[in-house]
Amino acid sequence: MSPLRVVAVSTVLMFATACGGGGSSSPTTPSPMPSPAPSPAPPPAGSSSAVTIPRGAETLGNRAYTPDDLTVAVGATVTWTNTDSVSHTSTSDAPGWNSGIVPPSGQFSVTFQNAGTFPYHCAIHPGMVGRVVAR
Repeated sequence: MSPLRVVAVSTVLMFATACGGGGSSSPTTPSPMPSPAPSPAPPPAGSSSAVTIPRGAETLGNRAYTPDDLTVAVGATVTWTNTDSVSHTSTSDAPGWNSGIVPPSGQFSVTFQNAGTFPYHCAIHPGMVGRVVAR
């Protein structure tokens, strides 16, 4: 096998491994990041919040997740719903969660068991960014 072919196969395998499987809806628990400036009071613990990925999200940058900055109570579950016509991810910037590919009309949920700030992005479209603050 030629060296170029080995590199191409390795790159495809790394991408497939990094993106994970399908769009899982099983909640996971992220690791906290250092806290930023204060934001509005979170809803009660055990509640749920929604983040929407709108049409054309790959061109919206920090507006690609609605809301892009979400404050929740510790114990809350956040569900991302992809309303775009292309696949996206919700991937923590630090070890925490990786939705894998979330197809159009797909969902992914994370329960925030620890207080902290959790920036995230789309692994397919890195300009798409958001943040969850759990208090």
